[in-house]
Amino acid sequence: MAIVKMKKLRVIAMAARREELLKGLLHLGCVEISEPADEMADPAWAALLRRETSRLGETRSQMTDVFAALAAIKRCGAQKDGLFIQRRSVSETEFLEGAALEQAKEVSDRVGRALESLSRLQSEENRLLSRQAGLRPWSSLDMPLETEETAHAVIRMGVLPGGTDVGAIRTALSAEAAAAEFYEISADKQQRYCLLICHKAEEACVQELLRPYSFSVTAFQGVTGTAAENLQKLETQLSENRKEQEAAQAVIAESAQSRDALRLYADRLTAEAAKDAGTERLLTDGTILFFKGWVPLENLEKVSGFLEGLGCAWDASDPDEADYPEVPVKLKNNWLTRPLNMVTEMYSLPAYDNVDPNPLMAPFFILFYGIMMADMGYGLLMMLGSLFITRKYRPKGTAGHLFSLLGLCGVSTFIMGAITGGFFGDFLTQAVKLTTGGDFALPALFTPLNDTLMILIGAMCLGFVQILTGMVISFVQKVRKGQILDAVWEEVTWWVVFAGIALAVLGVTNLLLYVGIVMIVVGSGWNAKGFGKVTAIFGSLYNHVTGYFGDILSYSRLMALMLAGSVIAQVFNTLGAIPGNFFVFLIISMAGNALNFALNLLGCYVHDLRLQCLEYFGKFYQDGGKPFRPLAMDTKYVDING
Repeated sequence: MAIVKMKKLRVIAMAARREELLKGLLHLGCVEISEPADEMADPAWAALLRRETSRLGETRSQMTDVFAALAAIKRCGAQKDGLFIQRRSVSETEFLEGAALEQAKEVSDRVGRALESLSRLQSEENRLLSRQAGLRPWSSLDMPLETEETAHAVIRMGVLPGGTDVGAIRTALSAEAAAAEFYEISADKQQRYCLLICHKAEEACVQELLRPYSFSVTAFQGVTGTAAENLQKLETQLSENRKEQEAAQAVIAESAQSRDALRLYADRLTAEAAKDAGTERLLTDGTILFFKGWVPLENLEKVSGFLEGLGCAWDASDPDEADYPEVPVKLKNNWLTRPLNMVTEMYSLPAYDNVDPNPLMAPFFILFYGIMMADMGYGLLMMLGSLFITRKYRPKGTAGHLFSLLGLCGVSTFIMGAITGGFFGDFLTQAVKLTTGGDFALPALFTPLNDTLMILIGAMCLGFVQILTGMVISFVQKVRKGQILDAVWEEVTWWVVFAGIALAVLGVTNLLLYVGIVMIVVGSGWNAKGFGKVTAIFGSLYNHVTGYFGDILSYSRLMALMLAGSVIAQVFNTLGAIPGNFFVFLIISMAGNALNFALNLLGCYVHDLRLQCLEYFGKFYQDGGKPFRPLAMDTKYVDING
């Protein structure tokens, strides 16, 4: 398993065959068209060629519409997807069929119009409800709202803060002998709704008198008739509005029968968008077009056959070392190592001239996960869950890798559970004791509670093996690059030291340890000068001793999580057994083990990931690779066969 070798591809074709070229590359799905930034920055290229144009903006707009339609159908059409989308298989002919796609576009447009209508109606409903809320406090006022004055009096409707004493206002008006009346129409927690009637000659005086009470005048612009009459009109309008909303929702719900066609249309638009994006990376003068890109060496033969069939001029060359940062990275793995792509991609892809970490990491990752989880019951659940999801929903990408990895880690968990005698903790032991009163225990080579020290030592030994593996990989890489001395003074020196310590502890000889110490002294400062040689020795000793010790000690988490998971499961089983009733025991045990399983499922992944990305990758891994993104039919809802 390795990083796929890439070829730098350069192609010249006739501009008239652009669509045929792009559709063919889309079908092949193995050519990445590069962004022509360097060419367009060169005045000579820029004077001859220009970027191609496409319908990318229009295609993306259609994608937005169809995804909005699918979301609306899910919301209004009572369509449930479940946790995962169940992909259906279609032929490439069906995927590209024009008539079906036109029908799907009509459905998408119809749902889009219904959504626009629904959005407009909902906005109108909110406006009507707002007006209704503003009028409701005045519903008992039997006076047209547009009335503002009579021949001798002014009429003002207004509001006061909820805590205002209206009686005090009336008393103040009486004390001033003002020709005015003040009435409270209604009130709520926030405000009091009041009516002021006063003589025109005393309006200014009355307004000044009301100022300390924060009286604010309310006006109903464009409203005629009483509040009750207007509320009745609004209720009628709201009823009509809601009927129209129901009609729009019914149109959306009826479109649910075309959901599969819409999903196919969405995937087709995604492919069209990829093709249009590729189009905009082409350079043309109107007669010919040119592009650069990348193709895996393993696909070069079929790409060359396609290009020659179109009469294209092309060449493919190996990337120079200076090109390595720009070379896209594609990992070639088998069924065992492919699921680890989600770990590698989460961390960072390797540089093109580095190694594929998946086959180097897979045995350790899967084994360590099983050690930390270590329960046959949990392992069985993981395997069944993985099998069900992958068979029923066939997830792709990161989700597909996740559930494949879950199954592999489930196998490891089951095996380690068989070794340690765990089946949902001591579930079987407690169950047999409750039902028969007898003693029962699964056979085990060792158990987390009784052999904790042995497990701790074994975990650190496994960590030491992984660290040594990382050092071996680093040694091989340096030798291949011609960095012989770096490999000797960095890796070989410490192998000698480790071997020397082992022989000294066993009482065989101390000679090899002395040789290792000499190599540290010589190798640490071999490329330093002056006093720097001395500081380099102490720096190397400190960094390596503390580094290796800390890294190895970090693997104690294997024992800690195994012990924690086992203890928590046994605690819940014991609590369930205390009442002496089997059904109570079953409920408590199931609830506790479900919680323990959920916590460990995530916790073991996080700690396993840390061991790989920090302790292991730190010894040899060089990241920074760019993912390989070919022009391809990348689908979300369907699988294309043939």
